[in-house]
Amino acid sequence: MSLEHTYRALRVLDLSENIAGPLACMVFGDLGADVVKVERPETGEATRDLPPRWDGESTVFLTMNRNKRSVALDIRTPEGRDAVLRVARGVDVVVESFRPGVADRLGLGFEDFRRVSPSVVHCSVSAFGERPLGHDRPGYDALIQAFTGIMAMTGEQDGPPARAAPSIVDISTGLWSTIAIQAALARRTDGRAEHLRASLVDSGFFLLSHQIMGYLGSGAFPGRLGSAAPSTAPYEAFGTADGSIMVAAATDRLFARLCAALELDHLVTDDRFRTVADRVVHRSTLSEIVEDRLRTAGSAHWLERIAAAGVPVGPVNDLAAALAHPVTSERGIVQDALDGRIAGLKQVRLPIDEDARCAMRQPPALGAHTEEVLAEAGLSEAEIDRLHVPKVMKRTVRQG
Repeated sequence: MSLEHTYRALRVLDLSENIAGPLACMVFGDLGADVVKVERPETGEATRDLPPRWDGESTVFLTMNRNKRSVALDIRTPEGRDAVLRVARGVDVVVESFRPGVADRLGLGFEDFRRVSPSVVHCSVSAFGERPLGHDRPGYDALIQAFTGIMAMTGEQDGPPARAAPSIVDISTGLWSTIAIQAALARRTDGRAEHLRASLVDSGFFLLSHQIMGYLGSGAFPGRLGSAAPSTAPYEAFGTADGSIMVAAATDRLFARLCAALELDHLVTDDRFRTVADRVVHRSTLSEIVEDRLRTAGSAHWLERIAAAGVPVGPVNDLAAALAHPVTSERGIVQDALDGRIAGLKQVRLPIDEDARCAMRQPPALGAHTEEVLAEAGLSEAEIDRLHVPKVMKRTVRQG
């Protein structure tokens, strides 16, 4: 049975914004669930306004919101809240990312959804959780990277702290949310509702698991090492005559092979570099020697020579080069989005079995499915009209 068929009957209500919550919901949509996204009228969720843009629409929003239907409702009004709860009747999953306490004040908390869907799996995504010391703290990916220590150990040794370029905290929180929801659905045999909580700060610390264990065990703080690794050497990016390459000679055996390929065999018997531990202590000196040698020829020369010696090595690509590589095409990483609302739109597929490719319907226009979804929930045309849904949003664009 395909993954898409596994989730065909699943209904998900997306009340989240930014990256973590929307990503979790998108994963279920990619796997075949019916995902309804509730957004503010007129403006939609916050990421719709972020650059860069594709055909006038935010690529951040487009990245995290395919395979969803958009409903525009003002949840600050009693009518909007009641409409959301009617849409939620019998829903399997609710994901929200309000600040702790806000959903309950709006009448859209866990207990409210449990009343209309007694076996709902409800996932609340927040920055620092709901406990007293954290619930009011603002949280975005970069703030969590700074708070947890990720930023302090990222960047070059003599440079300032740096943010990891991908939104690693947001994305990992979304994935942990998906895992937790799947587990809750699997154990939902007694029909009882369950409230899950995912936080960015917990995800940030979990990303640092082995650094935390190393620090607790040794007392040594893992500082900034650029592309190098704290536990072995040489294991980092080195400059060549025309670019950079990544060398991963993590063991004594691989180090000896690298030295032979670079015609630096004498380093193997140098007391400073005999063992992995020795090489870590003298990393800076070793790196200078290796890079001086690599600077004498171009990347292509060294990639071929070091690979032939059986040492893990690879190019340091920019994004354009990585996307243009034949392996990327072979893996089908980038695919055409369906429906054609945005001409030529591409999407990055889920990193799950490249042969089980999921349909990727384009992210919805703001409110494109409002009337459709509300009618499915049993609202009459008069009730829908009383919600003052703008006419542009009442034009249904059925996707799929």
